Amino acid sequence: MKFLAYAACSGLLLAACGTAHDAPAETQPRTDAPPAANAAAAAGAASTTFVESPDAAAKPFTATEMAKFNEPWAMTFLPDGRALVTEKRGALKLFQPGGGKGGVIGDISGVPKVSYGGQGGLGDVLLHPQFARNGLVYLSYAEAGDDDTRGAAVARAKLTLDAKGGGALSELQVIWRQVPKFDGEGHYGHRLAFGPDGKLWISSGERQEFTPAQDMRANAGKILRLNDDGSLPADNPFAGDGGVAAQVWSLGHRNPLGIAFDARGQLWNTEMGPKGGDELNRVERGANYGYPIVSNGDHYDGRTIPDHATRPEFRAPAVSWTPVISPAGFVIYSGSAFPDWQGDGLIGALSGQALVRVEFDGNGAREAARYDMDERIREVEQGPAGDVWLLEDGKGGRLLRLTPAAR
Repeated sequence: MKFLAYAACSGLLLAACGTAHDAPAETQPRTDAPPAANAAAAAGAASTTFVESPDAAAKPFTATEMAKFNEPWAMTFLPDGRALVTEKRGALKLFQPGGGKGGVIGDISGVPKVSYGGQGGLGDVLLHPQFARNGLVYLSYAEAGDDDTRGAAVARAKLTLDAKGGGALSELQVIWRQVPKFDGEGHYGHRLAFGPDGKLWISSGERQEFTPAQDMRANAGKILRLNDDGSLPADNPFAGDGGVAAQVWSLGHRNPLGIAFDARGQLWNTEMGPKGGDELNRVERGANYGYPIVSNGDHYDGRTIPDHATRPEFRAPAVSWTPVISPAGFVIYSGSAFPDWQGDGLIGALSGQALVRVEFDGNGAREAARYDMDERIREVEQGPAGDVWLLEDGKGGRLLRLTPAAR
């Protein structure tokens, strides 16, 4: 089902509209570079730092393989040091680290049925801030609809662990859905985070449909803010508009695959641009980030998209990458194991096959280092001891633990 309100292109969206999906699946390699004119225009934007291709930095860590998973997508740590790991086909795993390398993997039952294919399947996993008291776990996933359509959904359930190294979900409740559902299997987004305000934040991709990112009748192409039960906060910027618009915190996003809060409580997101122009954004209340009207990249069929610098009413990215890195998992580090990284952003790069470190400076940011990992990095998490954990993408994706290198 297409979004019929956009069967014809408006003059505002003419440069970005098209009949075909704009990009291949984000699981495919991306090595595109932008036209020189676009690179020059983006470099002139005051709030945009253009990072070309920095030399690989010497690795200040040792990477130890701890386990392997089948198409892992996300992970989160439990208070006891064990971790939940999602696999895209619909499995939720419980990982118990060993004393050095390795560990034990168990199964969690009761996971909702997912629509697996393309970029779709089981996505993020997140604990409620009061998990130790209420046992609530949140999952995002692709959900099938009518007439061969799909959309992202978020459910919460109570997790009960057993003595055999596994457990079960119960009392599962779907608390959010992408509206409307579309055909195709791309750009679900569906990253989850709890903010310092106790609200649930969801990144919602525009489903390779372009225009929903600018339409307030759709919650695709947006960053969303909900109460922990899925209800609507009365102080959201568009709460008075009702409908799905009341969920929206910011709009004009393409495929946001990472969201994280810094120590000041400021939300940042990473997202994939089209052909060029991957982004790190400082997410502001009610702000419009311009997609598909503006982008620091272009369409895959060769059509240009006006640059952020041409439309100052739209928020420009704090960092823009061309050549692209295909950003995925994203955390802002706060541990003690890597003291030089405290307050820095750590981004998993898919096509970039790297761990990218970003330094923040107030409202700005810059890429500080890029560590070559020789594999596509799907997820980044901070461990209980301040170590950093990575999940590689795809079948047989390794779980890696990063610890400080010996000096």
